[in-house]
Amino acid sequence: MALRFYNTLTQQVEPFSPLHGNTVRMYTCGPTVYNYVHIGNLRTFTFQDILRRWLQYRGYQLDHVMNITDVDDKIIRNAMAEHKPIDEYTETYTQAFLEDTAALRLERPERMVKATKHIPDMVHAIEELGARGYTYQSDGSVYYRISKFPGYGKLSHNDFSGIRAGARVDVDEYDKANARDFVLWKAPKDGEPFWESEIGPGRPGWHIECSVMAMKYLGETLDIHAGGVDLIFPHHENEIAQSEALTSKPFARFWLHSEFLNIEAQKMSKSAGNFYTLRDLMAQGYEPEVVRYLLASVPYRKKLNFTTDGLKAASTAIERLRNFKLRLETDKYPDGVNEKILERTGAALRQFEESLDDDLNTAEALAAVFEFIRDANTAMDSGDFRAGNVPAALEFLNRFDKIFAVLEVTRKETGMSDADVEHLIAERALAKKNRDFARSDQIRQQLLDGGIVLEDTKEGARWKRK
Repeated sequence: MALRFYNTLTQQVEPFSPLHGNTVRMYTCGPTVYNYVHIGNLRTFTFQDILRRWLQYRGYQLDHVMNITDVDDKIIRNAMAEHKPIDEYTETYTQAFLEDTAALRLERPERMVKATKHIPDMVHAIEELGARGYTYQSDGSVYYRISKFPGYGKLSHNDFSGIRAGARVDVDEYDKANARDFVLWKAPKDGEPFWESEIGPGRPGWHIECSVMAMKYLGETLDIHAGGVDLIFPHHENEIAQSEALTSKPFARFWLHSEFLNIEAQKMSKSAGNFYTLRDLMAQGYEPEVVRYLLASVPYRKKLNFTTDGLKAASTAIERLRNFKLRLETDKYPDGVNEKILERTGAALRQFEESLDDDLNTAEALAAVFEFIRDANTAMDSGDFRAGNVPAALEFLNRFDKIFAVLEVTRKETGMSDADVEHLIAERALAKKNRDFARSDQIRQQLLDGGIVLEDTKEGARWKRK
């Protein structure tokens, strides 16, 4: 079957292909850089990474734009509290975001764009909306008149027929139950930073930022717009209202939204003491690939219950994957090819691909991988696995890791090179031959202290980094 995604706009699973040629024009909502991103944010960014990796796997080119929201209510409030200019305040958290996403092995979008670099474009868009009758001014701010847009509510599927005319809001985020005229350009309060513009001093509203940057780089109709479910209303609903009022064309063909993450079945919050960043988890000893695996393991449209047991299970799963790869690369197998195992490998790969084609069903894709590993290990133990079966099995693992990206060990500064490891293993082999078991055990511990795990097999010692 064809690649297909659940489209929030139509509430249906639909076959996907780009509107033009082979290039997918995709916009994803990036971070608001007022603090470190938490693992709830990172779940959404990991889903977006799996999405872009799978589109590339299926042969598509990507033109992926992610915004950096570097001006909004929270940023202004926090920057003023720390007596810092906005750009200095946000740069710290922008760099932290890039470090965290690199640690999680998230691919960098083709373009990452900052809101503050596009303010003249936003002012122009607001002026154009005004010329079309979609705006009004009040106390120096400019608002979008949602009663002028008959399609308002089509993404969130809310009934806004009882909208109270003239009710408005000048904050970027507000109660999901309320539909109100929202701010496009916000007049500054005393002491707040602002930009001078043709529509007066102020700064852009959050919603106009994304509309303008998405269309500037990707055109009037996007193939995919993605984000978390918390953005469906009001943010994405407002993006549609602004963008389609400007172009009279559909803003995005496919809307993909990832579900919430809970901590031990509870909503994550600082007040509950269960608020985690990637840095918090790494400080507790969890490798970033373990966090990535857990975030990716549950299909994006299902809520994810993030638990300590889940992290331990993710670590065990990665260990099983790495051990299988190590066994393929180091064990000796009889010559020839076992055709049944070759067929089994092909069937597992097809199941893996079909699962991800089905709206990125990562749970089913992982099941395909681990069922194959179980069968392959059984064949190895019984002597049925052949040397000629190794390349196809390794290729399957390679294809898996192009998407999940967890097989490589995060390097730690152990001061021990591969050559150092091989030298110590050779010294240990000599000590064992001379029945100097105390020295043999000492070397094993020395390697373990350096993050190197040894496994003695009938073919000799093999090793891996922890």
